[in-house]
Amino acid sequence: MKIITWNINGIRATKSPLKKVIDDLDADIVCFQETKVTRDQLDEPTAIVEGYSSYYSFSKVRSGYSGVATYCKTHATPLKAEEGLTGLLATTGDESALIGCYGNHADFTDEELQSLDNEGRVIITQHKIRAAEGREELLTIINVYVPRADPEREDRQVFKQRFCQLLQTRAEALVHAGSHVIILGDLNISHRQIDHCDPVEKEEFDARPSRKWLSAFLKPIGTAAEPAQDVEADTDSIVTGGIFLDTFRYFRPNEENAFTCWNTSTGARQTNYGTRIDYILASADLCEGLVKDCVIWPDIEGSDHCPVKAELTCNIVQSAKYPPICTKFMPEFSGKQQKLSEFFSKSVKEPKHTSVELVKSEATIFKEEFCEKDESVTDARTITEVKHKTETRLLSKRAAPLLMKQTSKKSKMHDRKGKQSSLMNFFVSKTITPAKEKGSLDSGIENRTCVEDGIFLSQNSDGEGTYSSQESNETSSVTYSESISLHSSQESNETPSSQETINKSQNLKDAWKTMLKGPPKPPSCKGHKEPCVLRTVKKEGVNFGRQFWCCARPQGHASNPLARCEHFEWLPKKKKGSLK
Repeated sequence: MKIITWNINGIRATKSPLKKVIDDLDADIVCFQETKVTRDQLDEPTAIVEGYSSYYSFSKVRSGYSGVATYCKTHATPLKAEEGLTGLLATTGDESALIGCYGNHADFTDEELQSLDNEGRVIITQHKIRAAEGREELLTIINVYVPRADPEREDRQVFKQRFCQLLQTRAEALVHAGSHVIILGDLNISHRQIDHCDPVEKEEFDARPSRKWLSAFLKPIGTAAEPAQDVEADTDSIVTGGIFLDTFRYFRPNEENAFTCWNTSTGARQTNYGTRIDYILASADLCEGLVKDCVIWPDIEGSDHCPVKAELTCNIVQSAKYPPICTKFMPEFSGKQQKLSEFFSKSVKEPKHTSVELVKSEATIFKEEFCEKDESVTDARTITEVKHKTETRLLSKRAAPLLMKQTSKKSKMHDRKGKQSSLMNFFVSKTITPAKEKGSLDSGIENRTCVEDGIFLSQNSDGEGTYSSQESNETSSVTYSESISLHSSQESNETPSSQETINKSQNLKDAWKTMLKGPPKPPSCKGHKEPCVLRTVKKEGVNFGRQFWCCARPQGHASNPLARCEHFEWLPKKKKGSLK
């Protein structure tokens, strides 16, 4: 039996189809955290994967936040499945479909319990397994995404501690009820200094509340397992501690640089500068008796976390039916009618009308209104004229916008022909030419076109270039060749000197340099003498939004020569009125 946990950092953001992703993991049960999908965002290709049944818990407080999902192969279909730790999210009234064993909630208020379950952080599945000896036992898998404690928010630190206490209460209650239990997922806790790339001093490191809780919750490696107590699920004891084992450290107690999460924005994965915060914890008797191995897969990318896999020496007994919260039973995926009344109702399709039919219809209505308002109109010819005028008016009304649009397009295309042929003309002041007299040659030019050599031509219906007069009584016209010779002679008289041309070109170059100076040249870092990279402060504070230069290499330990050096340099602030 193979089980995998992976914080996928957005289940809809996978580069490959989800089925391929799950198939490539090659496990019987795959548990995802941080799915970042709500119930209304869940689509069928994600919810229904061929060969698997899936079970989701969604965040009910924020969209695109948190969320967990468990995918089980058909032969690993669970007996039961449940959302949350408290039992308050149960949607079925059938208690036999619930896993139960919630523990003692005397230390929690109802509002607190609801709040701890509202962020979509837990999905639980219960399976029947068969050991090598042939005995059948229960195995409960708790897929969990523990909250991250923001150091600047005390309320979230308290929330995390209360969530961990509730998790322990439920897990130990299940063990006391006689079930094997596996807790897997992103715990957002690096337990020991060996699980962190750059830990602080041990005393300060161990003092963090979440690490204290995990140390008390886990059984120290190397001590003998204690038999599970045969007591009722709703035991009066709150928590006992010391009955779960970290399966990875059970098999690899001293392995260093075994990390599962990296800061991808700093390139820390390239230097393996990360933390181990993803775990597979198992009740002590299960770990020592049936868990074969636990490994980390740092080479599998697609998220800022990597998968963790555990293998057990037992087989899963397939359930005869799917639990009620399976996604295949969601109304939008089940293919069933949501309301009985909709089953007997027929959808009425409105007939489609063409634009001509609509015009005729409106003309008929107008004619009827006209006849009702003025009963004295009895002449058939008058009604026919009215109908004709009405239809003409309506057709014109509908055709006007289209004609205007087409005319506008043609006008724009025509106007575009006479515009500048160089981008530099945007930055050169325009010379205003005084208007010529009415009788002059250029006043009668129609549709002037600007060609590359500066010659302006008119274009008649035959496409020939001529200069022609607009006066109706004028019969004379200027031929194409005469126009060219006339315009060329005018140009020869107005050619600027070579010095003026050089000065104009230099002015244009200076203008471009002023506007497109570009970013400043990056300095070289002190450690590697390589060009630095420009970054921006994103943390709230007095320096928020400021830019600085730092080493371009990926983040890593100070002892790693391939990692980023300590070079830091603020980018000078822009002066007011400066174009830089």
